[in-house]
Amino acid sequence: MIRHIVLFKLNEGVRRDEARVVQGVAAFEELGDIVPELLSWECAWNISDRPIAHDYAICSSVADQDALQRYLDHPAHQAGVTQWREFATWVIADYEI
Repeated sequence: MIRHIVLFKLNEGVRRDEARVVQGVAAFEELGDIVPELLSWECAWNISDRPIAHDYAICSSVADQDALQRYLDHPAHQAGVTQWREFATWVIADYEI
């Protein structure tokens, strides 16, 4: 099994309540119900206000590398990524569990 973690940092001046951000969050929130490869799916705003903290996080799991690639290629995932690319940057970690 593979755990897939993504941490998002909003670009300078971008607020959580902006329409495009709200829409981007909604696009990610629904992925757990849309992408069959996802065995687990969590996403939420970070509650930490530490200076090094990122703003939003995704934590999910898939069965294997092939399932991870199908998730990454899924049209709904790609649509969400396209939205987030306009207002945030991110880092990822994928590891076997």
